[in-house]
Amino acid sequence: MDRQGNTYTFIYASVLVVVVAALLAFVSQTLKPIQQKNIEVAKKIDILKSVNVASTPKDAVEKYEEYIGNNSFILNYEGKKVEGDAFTVNLEKEVKKPPKDRLYPMYICTIDGSKKFIIPVRGKGLWGPIWGYISLNDDKKTIFGATFGHKGETPGLGAEIAKAPFQKQFSGKTIFDDNGKFTSVLVEKGQNSSGNPHAVDAISGGTITSKGVQAMLQDCLSGYVNFLKE
Repeated sequence: MDRQGNTYTFIYASVLVVVVAALLAFVSQTLKPIQQKNIEVAKKIDILKSVNVASTPKDAVEKYEEYIGNNSFILNYEGKKVEGDAFTVNLEKEVKKPPKDRLYPMYICTIDGSKKFIIPVRGKGLWGPIWGYISLNDDKKTIFGATFGHKGETPGLGAEIAKAPFQKQFSGKTIFDDNGKFTSVLVEKGQNSSGNPHAVDAISGGTITSKGVQAMLQDCLSGYVNFLKE
């Protein structure tokens, strides 16, 4: 075959594409279990962080078993337990459903003999998805801890939701008023300094991301109201 001809060039390119695609598919499948394990470990680190338990990729699994283990379940909108593994619920898919059709994962952590109720949340920031975990004290209304993450918020602005100064504001805030009405937590400028038990300060220059956190909490926490009021 004429190596200078178009036919040879076409065949050569086609074979090369097939070989490269096969190699990439093989590498992807080989690394998939490792990638999945890393995702699970990162999730456990975030869950533990919401109850102020520090962990690393080396000890996250052990600490998760110590503090939470199998003490998790799935709720429906009515606050009743349903079948399934809370850890495997894909919140990205669930938040796209109407609230009454969603699955609501719940994790129970015991620290110093006191139960903490951990709720996962997910929403939209300025440039992409935001997510996190809110832990409640055993009164089921007072926030014990909070942690948030993001995919692409602006460094120094919206990305501040992933840092301690913003997250620590949530500790001690309540998501129900004295009459038992669900309030969630507002994220607005100057609210924390005013002593509002249902609000924290927004991020300076990160208004849209702050509003995204507020909307995320309102949307996700409201699905747990029936369970929390039991």
